[in-house]
Amino acid sequence: MANTSGAGGKSAARLKKRNETKMILRQPVLLLAVLASIALLVLFVIYPLGKVLLFSLTDEAGNVSLAPMLALFSTPRYLATFGRTMLLGVVVAVIATFIGYIFAFTITRTNVPCKGFLKTIATLPILSPPFILSLSIIFLFGKQGLITNSLLHITDNNVYGMGSLVVVQVISFFPIAYMTLSGILSSIDASVEDAACNMGASRWHTFWTVTFPLSLPGIISGCLLVFIQSLEDFSNPATIGGDFTTLSVEVYQIINGTYDMRKGSVLALLMLAPAMVAFLLNKYWVNKKSFVTVTGKPTQARKMMDEPHIKWPLFAFCMLVAAVIILFYGTVVFGSFVQTWGYDYTLTLSQYQKALAQGWDSLRNSMVLGLVAALLGGLLGMVIAYITAKRNYYGKRFIEVSSVLMFAVPGTVLGIAYILAFNTGPLVLTGTAAILVIVFVFRNMPVAIESGTTTLLQIDNSIEEASTILGAGSGTSFRRITLPMLRNAFFSGIVYSFVKAITAVSAVIFLVSPKWNLVTSKIYTLFDQAKYSQAAAFVTMMVVILLVFIGIFNGLINLLLAPRSRLPKGAGGNTEKTEGTT
Repeated sequence: MANTSGAGGKSAARLKKRNETKMILRQPVLLLAVLASIALLVLFVIYPLGKVLLFSLTDEAGNVSLAPMLALFSTPRYLATFGRTMLLGVVVAVIATFIGYIFAFTITRTNVPCKGFLKTIATLPILSPPFILSLSIIFLFGKQGLITNSLLHITDNNVYGMGSLVVVQVISFFPIAYMTLSGILSSIDASVEDAACNMGASRWHTFWTVTFPLSLPGIISGCLLVFIQSLEDFSNPATIGGDFTTLSVEVYQIINGTYDMRKGSVLALLMLAPAMVAFLLNKYWVNKKSFVTVTGKPTQARKMMDEPHIKWPLFAFCMLVAAVIILFYGTVVFGSFVQTWGYDYTLTLSQYQKALAQGWDSLRNSMVLGLVAALLGGLLGMVIAYITAKRNYYGKRFIEVSSVLMFAVPGTVLGIAYILAFNTGPLVLTGTAAILVIVFVFRNMPVAIESGTTTLLQIDNSIEEASTILGAGSGTSFRRITLPMLRNAFFSGIVYSFVKAITAVSAVIFLVSPKWNLVTSKIYTLFDQAKYSQAAAFVTMMVVILLVFIGIFNGLINLLLAPRSRLPKGAGGNTEKTEGTT
C-alpha cells in the first residue's frame, strides 16, 4: 500500500512538473529567463571547470592520459604540500568553529553586556581586506615588530609559518562559523531546554544532553565552511606562510614561475576535490541531519542565563578575542601613518600620497568593476532565485546546482579555469575588464541566490496567483509584486558581492593585466617589495571605501523600504488631497 502511494506521489510530481514546464513554454519572459540562465551557467561555470578537468587528464598531444596526475602523486613535494594544506584546514576549522560557537552561545544564551559590540566584532573580519591581518602580524611580531622588538627586545623572531597562518585564518574565518551557529542556536525552542532544567538537570548537563546535540549540525556545517575557506585562501599563505607552502600558493608559483600550465591545472584539481567534497557534504548531508524545533506554535520567551559563573567567563573570552581583533586592526591603521615601521614612527601622510600616486588606477578599477559586477550579480541572482524557488520544470535541478557551484571552487582553480577557457577562441576575454566582471559575478552570486530564495519561499503563492487572475502577465507580476519584496535580498547580495569583489585575490591573480590591474594585486606586489607601510595605507583606504559604500547601500535600502508613514508630510498631504478631489 505504501509503495502504491509512493508511486502515485511520484507520478503526480512528474505530472505537475510537466504541466509547469508547458506553462513556462507559453510565457516568453519566463522562458527567456530560464534559457538565458542555463546558457550563462553553461558558458561561465560548467565550461571553464570542464576545461580544467579535460586539460588535467590529457598530455601534450591532446590524448587522454593519467600520466600528469600520476607524476604529481609520485612527487613527495606535492604530496607534502597537500598534507600541509589539509592539516591547516582542519586545525583552523576546529579552532574557528570553537570560537564561533562561544560567541554565538554567549550572544544568544547569556545576559552579558555589549552584545551589539560583540556582534560587530564577530562580523568585522568578513568585511575587511584579506591582507590586513597578515600585515598586523608582521607589524606586531616580525623582526621589527612592536611587541617582539620594541617591548620584548627580540630581534630575530621568525613570524612566517604555520603558527601565524593559523592565527590569521582563525580570526578571518570564525565569523562564518559564528553566523551559522547563531542562527541554529536562536532557532532552538526555549521550552526544550527549559524542560530539562525543570526536571532537575544542571545547566552543564542540559547543554551536553540538549543544546549541543541540537546544534551539532550547525557545528559540522561551520567546520566544513571554514575548511573550504581555508583551502581557498591565497593571500595569507602567500604573505606570511614562509616555508609552509599550501596548494594555492604552489599552483601560483608553478604557473608564474615555470609557466607549466598542465602541472598547475593538475594541482588545482587536487585542491578542488576536497573543497567540493566538503561543499557537497554540507549542502546535501548536513542539512538532512538538522533537527527541527521551531514548530510554529507559540512558545515562551527564552530566559537568558544570568549566573555569574557562566556569563562572566564567556564574556571575558569574547572580550579577549575582541581585544585581539581591535589590536590587529588598529596596528595596521597606525602603521599606515608612520614614516618607516620599526625605525621611524613619525606620523606622516606620505604613505597615502605614494599609494595614490602609484596605485590610483588600480583602486579605481577595483571600485568600478566591483560595483558593475555587484549590480549584475545581484540582478542575475534574483532572477535565478525566482525561477528556482517559484517554478518547477525540467532543467531546474541543473540551474540550482550549477548556480551555487562556484562557492566551492577555490579562487586559484577558478582563475586557471578562466585562462584555459577564454585565452583562445571562440570567446577571447583574457586581459579585458569583462573577464574580471564575469568572475566577480559568478563567484559571488551564490549568496544573492540563497538570500533571494529564502525570501521567496516566505511569499505565499496566492499573491502572484491573484495578480494572474486579474489579467497581469508573468513579467508584470514579477516586476510589480515579487521584485519589490526582493529589495532587501537584492541589496544584501549587492553589498556582499561588492565587498568580495573589492577584496578578491586568488580568483583574479591570474586574470589581471597591465591595463586592468586591481588594488589587491597591487598590495600583493608591495608585500613582495617589503613596502609594508604603503601596503597598510592601501588596506586602510580599502576599509574606508567599503564602509562608505556599505553606508550608501544601507541608505538606499532604508529609502526604498521606508514605510509610507515615513514619507514627507507634504507628499502625504498632497496625495490625500488628490484622492479626495478625485
